[in-house]
Amino acid sequence: MTSGQKPRAFRITPEPPANASVTTTPLSPGPQTRIVEEPFEIVDAADGVAVPVAPKRRSPWGALFLSAVGGLVSLGIGLSVERMIADLFQAAPWLGWVALALLGLAALALLAIVVRELAGLRRERKIERLRQSAVDALSTRDHTGAQAVVQALSAFYADRDTLSAGRARIDAAADAILDVDDRIGLAEHELLSGLDRQARNAIAASAKQVSAVTALSPRAIVDVAFVVFAAVRLLRRIAAIYGGRPGFLGFLRLARAAVAHLTITGGMAVGESVMQQVLGLGIAARISAKLGEGVLNGLMTARFGLAALNVCRPLPFVREAPPRLADVAGELLRAAEAESK
Repeated sequence: MTSGQKPRAFRITPEPPANASVTTTPLSPGPQTRIVEEPFEIVDAADGVAVPVAPKRRSPWGALFLSAVGGLVSLGIGLSVERMIADLFQAAPWLGWVALALLGLAALALLAIVVRELAGLRRERKIERLRQSAVDALSTRDHTGAQAVVQALSAFYADRDTLSAGRARIDAAADAILDVDDRIGLAEHELLSGLDRQARNAIAASAKQVSAVTALSPRAIVDVAFVVFAAVRLLRRIAAIYGGRPGFLGFLRLARAAVAHLTITGGMAVGESVMQQVLGLGIAARISAKLGEGVLNGLMTARFGLAALNVCRPLPFVREAPPRLADVAGELLRAAEAESK
C-alpha cells in the first residue's frame, strides 16, 4: 500500500434471488425523438405498377423572385406606355386617341387569353380529379365513388354526339348491381375505347412522320427541331382527343407531367436495347446509320406519345389493354426490318 492512502471499505450489494420481486423506479421523461415518416406520392407506371416518388420540396424564394421581377417589368411597361400616349397627345391629339384605342384592344385580347388559359387549366384539373377519383374508388372498393366517377365522366363528354350511344348504355346500367371494376370498366369501354384508338393512330402517324423526316434530313439540328415540333403537336392532339383544351400554361403543365411519367417508366432509354427488343437481335446492326437514327427518333416520339396518353386520359386502364410500343410503332418497325433485308 502506498503511503498517504487510507484503507477504504466497499459495500457489495448481493443480487436478489430469482423469485424476489424487483421494484424499478421509472426514469423521468426526457426529450423524446420523434421519427417523422416522409410522405410519398404514388405514381402509376405504364405497366400498372405503383411507383413511390418522394414529393419535391419547393422553395418559396424562386416564386417570390419571379413575382417581384414580373411586377417590376409590368410597372416599367406600364410607365413606358403611359409616357408614349402622353407624348402622342402632345404631338397630335388624334394619335393619342389611336394609341388609346390600340391599348384597349390589347387589354381586351389579354383578357381573352387569360380567360382561355384559366378555362384550359380548369379543364385539365377536372380530368386529373376524375382519374384520381377513379383510382381511389378502385383501391377502396367504393361503389358510391365509382358511380360518381361514371356520372362525372358521362357529363364531361356530354357535348360529343359520337358518344351518345355509349352514354345511353351507361345510363341504362346505372341501377344495375355491378362491381367497382365492372362499372368503371363499362364507362371506359363505352366512352374511352374509341378515343384510345384515335390517340394510338395519332401516335403511330407522328412516329412514322418523325422517322421519315429525320432519316432524310441532312442536318442534326433539323432532326432535333422537327422532333420537338412533332412532340408539341402530338401532345396537343392527344389532349384534344380526350377533351383537354390546354393553353400555353396548360400545355407546359401537361408536357411536364408527360416527361415526368416518361422518366419514371424508363421511357427515355430508347437505344440499341429497345431496337433489339422490338426488331430482334442483329437487325439493328444491319440497317443503315441514318435509317437507324430515324427509327430511334420515331421510337422516342412513340414513347412520349404513350406517356402523354397516360397523362391526358381521364381514367386509368381497368378493362381495356394499355397500348404498347409495338402497337403504335409496328408499321415503322416493319418498314425498318424490310429495309434491312
